[in-house]
Amino acid sequence: MSEETLLVVEDDPGLQSQLRWSFDQYKVQVADDRDSAIMAVKRHEPAVVTLDLGLPPDPGGVSEGFATLDAILSLSPKTKVIVITGNDDFSNSVKSIGWGAYDFYQKPIDPEMLTIVINRAFRLYALEEENRKLARLHISNPLEGIIAASPEMHEVCRVVERLSASNMTTLLLGESGTGKELIARALHALSPRSKKSFIAVNSAAIPENLLESELFGHERGAFTGATQLTKGKFELANGGTFFLDEIGDIPLSLQPKLLRVLQERVIERVGGRQEIKIDVRVVCATHQDIPKLISEGRFREDLYYRINEMIITIPRLKDRTGDIPVLARAFMEKYSKQARRKILGFTDEALAAMDAYHWPGNVRELESKIKRAVVMASGTLVNADDLGLAAGELKPRPQTLREMRDIAEREAICRALNETGGNVSRAAEILDVTRPTLYALLNKFSLKV
Repeated sequence: MSEETLLVVEDDPGLQSQLRWSFDQYKVQVADDRDSAIMAVKRHEPAVVTLDLGLPPDPGGVSEGFATLDAILSLSPKTKVIVITGNDDFSNSVKSIGWGAYDFYQKPIDPEMLTIVINRAFRLYALEEENRKLARLHISNPLEGIIAASPEMHEVCRVVERLSASNMTTLLLGESGTGKELIARALHALSPRSKKSFIAVNSAAIPENLLESELFGHERGAFTGATQLTKGKFELANGGTFFLDEIGDIPLSLQPKLLRVLQERVIERVGGRQEIKIDVRVVCATHQDIPKLISEGRFREDLYYRINEMIITIPRLKDRTGDIPVLARAFMEKYSKQARRKILGFTDEALAAMDAYHWPGNVRELESKIKRAVVMASGTLVNADDLGLAAGELKPRPQTLREMRDIAEREAICRALNETGGNVSRAAEILDVTRPTLYALLNKFSLKV
């Protein structure tokens, strides 16, 4: 369906000419009755249709107009139909909305005012079409529970797929809110252990005096209040996957006991003397700089080498190319469905604001802001105010492949020159072009070395 095609359904030749001239920024097609309108919809697939209800053979009534409206929407329910009615025919204007028309406009026709209505219809159609395209993208869900379109996150997902069959102890590095537990769950879901338990513990969320018992369990009478034997999280995860989040916060006093679990796969409950063998795959995560903790004497070096048999670094949301709008739409659909609200998308200003924001809380913060925006939005589109963000600067979008190629070439040249300190010969080698070619490109993009 073409986003530039406007179909004018009108039987008055003079008005046809006026509308064709008024809307010459679009590919205007004209039909003068129901049959020709249906033929035009099938052939040109217009995004927007203006429809005069008074069509032959009933130019003085509205029956043929409503029949045409029904036929158009049956063929193309996504098309935005703007119904044109007489200046004293408000009841049929409202009735047409009930039949599925996008909007109505009452005569006499003012081309400037009608243009505003038509432009709004084209914009809404384009937005809905973009949402439909995103919904069809298989790349937006590379692993169960993970929404991503960026090459950076797809590389993370490929590593997860390769590691999932192994029992290697894995360390996930990433800022708070980047989705470390989702990655750990994906490792488990793809592994041979997927039928067994996935047990997660956040070291930072449990008081130090309770953490040992939480991890390893305790015997009856081990301490005041220990009235019965209690299995720890490691024991509960036997056969499955144990995820220890924020391992950088684990007390130094517990680190030797954790090291023994990783080396020998045995535990001892608090107050117990019996060694209990366990079979678990251990995945750890932290947002901290562990080598720095080691240098400060707050983390054992031997434990670090045990937990980092494989390291997966999860990029910040701001560093994930193209993920912000994809995630935003996924959260918007989720929460608008929960709230039973018809939210269709984001304004250009909202998209620019999300792109400009630095997202210190990463995906978790984005989800929270979208959840808020769905509640706060006064219309069908979320704006920057709804998100609680300052309006971002609108960036012109490249419209042609040539423009996009020029942008990519210019960025590659600048990067190569930066890497080589302005050495044209070495930059040309990096770019795999001759020096004359590079000089020609420098001239083309008005770049100076």
